Amino acid sequence: MEKKTRITSPKYQRIAADIASKIVKGHYQIGDRIYARSSLASQYGVSSETARRAISILTDLNIVETIKGSGVRIISFEKALNFIRQYEDVQTINNLKEEILQSVARQEKEMKFMNEAIDKLIDKTDRFRSINPFLPFEIEIKEDMPYLNKTISELNFWHNTTATIIAIRRKDDILLSPGPYAEIMLGDKLYFIGDEKSYDRVSHFLYPELSSN
Repeated sequence: MEKKTRITSPKYQRIAADIASKIVKGHYQIGDRIYARSSLASQYGVSSETARRAISILTDLNIVETIKGSGVRIISFEKALNFIRQYEDVQTINNLKEEILQSVARQEKEMKFMNEAIDKLIDKTDRFRSINPFLPFEIEIKEDMPYLNKTISELNFWHNTTATIIAIRRKDDILLSPGPYAEIMLGDKLYFIGDEKSYDRVSHFLYPELSSN
């Protein structure tokens, strides 16, 4: 069966957007206390770590605040509304891209040609780097990468490489703008942008043992 590439956002982002949507729709009011991490994980059928990341997004955006021993308290309707508008804009773009990908997938010969053309384009990326610094680099996460299952934030990725991850390809999914709480997992392909030396810095950072040989 032919596999289709899906463009989606991380689950914790979707949970954060759902909570923000409920705030905007009036299900929750300013000052209301909502789920502790454990009950949030149970409600959405996810791990407590995923629930923690969802709460972290809302906290970072000043939509909620975490009160030790009292759960999470809603503090801003306006910021919840702004978050939902931005999230929906991204989802609309993602849906359009998915429709395009599905259309292309129905054309087997054209898809094969496109994949070969993309591979050639990636191979020749360096010569165009000075012309277009936003053309993304690509690197694959292998078993000897010492930071498996760490988040982008935990790696201090930008501080260590000055590169910005713009997407993660995981099997048949592409996570666009994955955010600081996305994990780096075995088999992932990272797409990042930066200056002409970014690829070397990222490669040395992710595979320090190879760099020292």
